[in-house]
Amino acid sequence: MTQAIHPRSRKVRVLATLGPASSSPEMIERLFDAGADAFRINMSHGDQASKVPVIQAIRALEKKLGRPSTILADLQGPKLRVGKFAEGKVTLVTGHQFVLDRDPTPGDSTRVELPHREIFEAAQDGARLLLDDGKMVLRVISHGADQMTTIVEVGGTLSNSKGLNVPDMVLPMAALTEKDRSDLSFAVEQEVDWIALSFVQRPEDLMEARRLIGGKTALLAKIEKPSAIARLDEIVEQCDGVMVARGDLGVELPPQSVPPLQKRIVETARRMGRPVIVATQMLESMITSPSPTRAEVSDVATAVYDGADAIMLSAESAAGDWPIESVAMMNSIADAVERDPAHGDRVHFTVTKPDPTTADALAEAAKNIASTVSASAILCFTTSGSTARRIARERPSVPIVVLTPRIETARRLGLLWGVHAVHTRDVDSFEEMIAKAKRMVLRHRIAAAGDRVVVCAGVPFGTPGSTNVLHVVSLTGDELKNYNGGE
Repeated sequence: MTQAIHPRSRKVRVLATLGPASSSPEMIERLFDAGADAFRINMSHGDQASKVPVIQAIRALEKKLGRPSTILADLQGPKLRVGKFAEGKVTLVTGHQFVLDRDPTPGDSTRVELPHREIFEAAQDGARLLLDDGKMVLRVISHGADQMTTIVEVGGTLSNSKGLNVPDMVLPMAALTEKDRSDLSFAVEQEVDWIALSFVQRPEDLMEARRLIGGKTALLAKIEKPSAIARLDEIVEQCDGVMVARGDLGVELPPQSVPPLQKRIVETARRMGRPVIVATQMLESMITSPSPTRAEVSDVATAVYDGADAIMLSAESAAGDWPIESVAMMNSIADAVERDPAHGDRVHFTVTKPDPTTADALAEAAKNIASTVSASAILCFTTSGSTARRIARERPSVPIVVLTPRIETARRLGLLWGVHAVHTRDVDSFEEMIAKAKRMVLRHRIAAAGDRVVVCAGVPFGTPGSTNVLHVVSLTGDELKNYNGGE
């Protein structure tokens, strides 16, 4: 690493999606300067070859700035679509019947192909089918192995290959398509830090992705299906992180049910110690406007008050007219919320009880001690990142500085609340640990002479999951004079 970067003043992370408006090295650096902490690459758009220079640009920025970079590859997942029409589109009339079948013949106003065997297998009378992001609603009145007859509850114009949502069914299909498996393999080869899995319906959906990843990157579950809500705790237990994918949730569920579900997902992830991202339509109007609506500002603020680890921009930064301004706006909203004196109390509305382990007990104690002695930071040494996740779950009032000898760990921690990760050599003794802790908080301008820092580590050093040391370090004026900026 070439230089020390001062930590962000805010603790919530900003995840920016890269796309046509923001894929050049210059734009990626400008997004970082505006406040982006991590970058999302959407595998739904473009080919794999087009992603390589983007990933290389992010890693080049990492080297230039001396700060670990975080890359999330978001898999497309299965896309359910109707077939084509003889005239390109038809009008569905409310109250009329409409048939979905397995016949590939172009459709008309009475029927169309539905090329998904699994939907016929899972169909039940009374189930809803949502077309074109919920603009039209069908209700199943009879079904068989190759045909479903529906009644049109909400009509409209339906054109070729429009999307279909089935909120009332758990489909017997894998979350990974052949495209996803190829994209996942590509993402692992490119050493991305997180892989987001779409279309998660049940905890079993995560198992194949886990096996294909082989421990080489972290797995994030996108919660976008009503069936996933029914087994939320089990799904969160099986993944490394969670995304509240509000777009599809808002299609498959009534819009008014999404805000309480967002709070429930955030609370569940926090309680179980998994980083959680709130995503979709956060500053939607900034795709075409240089300023957001007041409602969007309030929406972003709510996610910050709820204690989400990260807030995400999609089309705003990927394809919009104002990508830099969108990131800067999200950064400024988060910064303003965290400066609110009430922010700390609101973040702790979610009770995160420690597990009965030494590591969890020390994480909770580190937060409490830092508050009691007015420490400038909590500093932890970690190999796997588990100590950092435990401390971040407590949402301490001070920055969490994480020192790790594994660059992979440092990069993954870029989605974790309040964490400033530093890739550095490991320590071999208690004395070296204390000396290095002092050097690092000075080097990264986190503390000054007279300040205190709470240090967490595990002895013997370099053993994952062995956190068993908690120490309060005081910085003296002599140490400040002797500091030479090295590791």
